[in-house]
Amino acid sequence: MSIEVVRNGEILEVTINRPKANAIDAATSREMSAVFESFMKDSQLRVAILTGAGTRFFSAGWDLTAASEGEAFESDYGVGGFGGICELKYRPKPVIVAVNGMAVGGGFEIALAADLIVAAEHAEFFLPEANLGLIADNATIRLPKIVPPNIAREMLISGRRMSAAEAQSWGIVNQVTSTENLMTAARELATKICAAAPLSVAAVLELVRDLEDVSTDDAMPILRSNETYRAAINSQDAKEGADAYAEKRSPKWQGK
Repeated sequence: MSIEVVRNGEILEVTINRPKANAIDAATSREMSAVFESFMKDSQLRVAILTGAGTRFFSAGWDLTAASEGEAFESDYGVGGFGGICELKYRPKPVIVAVNGMAVGGGFEIALAADLIVAAEHAEFFLPEANLGLIADNATIRLPKIVPPNIAREMLISGRRMSAAEAQSWGIVNQVTSTENLMTAARELATKICAAAPLSVAAVLELVRDLEDVSTDDAMPILRSNETYRAAINSQDAKEGADAYAEKRSPKWQGK
């Protein structure tokens, strides 16, 4: 197996383990797609953490050895697209990427597709596709929505490397920590999310995606009519949250 999966209570930990650089071919991507599709539907799991084996590479992206052997750029990567999450439509739960080394090409794109990123101090992010005669398709869509267009263009067409510290300064990365503390930091973040109401988390994630390019005036009517939003605010969990606050106790979420 190229992917290692461990259940840690309500947290699913997924590790890409493909020596030497955790590069991903189509078969591995389909495997990751199956894992994340199952995770999104599993009522016992709340948050997923994705990382890479070792400390040098999070992922080198598309496996160029597979490409040289005939694998097409637009292969069947599974229902979630490359890396299992780049094109996954049903995403009611957050995915945290713990970047343990270089996130290259498709590896960087997987990180951009996640909901939150924790990075080791030595991590680097870069997109070499243009130098290989390719296009970082997912990053071309996602990166300019996070960083200024000039920075995005520079990374997309020059292959410039970005440090973890710089990535945090642009808002790409949420936290930068030591290599030794990386998974601890990711688990602490996941645990904080697990303390929130699951319907509220699902509604926020859906609305952030749906309203990303909508004006504030237009967004509020869309938000108020959104089924996931209405399910959350009218749920038993919404009443439980208020009751728990009034009674000075921790809430007991039911997800309904």
